[in-house]
Amino acid sequence: MNNLGDLERRVMDVLWGSAAWLTVRDVVNRMSDSDLAYTTVMTVMNRLVRKDFLLRERTGDGRTWRYRPAAGREAYVAELMLSALSETGDRIAALGHFARSVTVEEAEALREALPPGRPEQRSSEEQSSEEQS
Repeated sequence: MNNLGDLERRVMDVLWGSAAWLTVRDVVNRMSDSDLAYTTVMTVMNRLVRKDFLLRERTGDGRTWRYRPAAGREAYVAELMLSALSETGDRIAALGHFARSVTVEEAEALREALPPGRPEQRSSEEQSSEEQS
């Protein structure tokens, strides 16, 4: 999982906040920190292309690149969560702690996000005890 540095995250925030393709100049103009050089933002955006966070294409005149996110902010956050989960020695305990710390609305959103009609997965211990009976 590629993590974003502070400036990369700020650039991505601008792009995630737009439905349109943006040029480097568009991003520079939309960033609140006006002392950033155009070339600095361009370098960061090219790095984000190499890290597969951004897609780019030439504009109609063929001289300028324009960019858009390869995936939404939600997909990035989900990857961060999965990456953090993989760092724990006990994924089930971490998930349990997480589930107990979300709001009622968030818990309902998690339930709704699960695919419908999915058969419940049984633990290997439950399967073993049934096979022995």
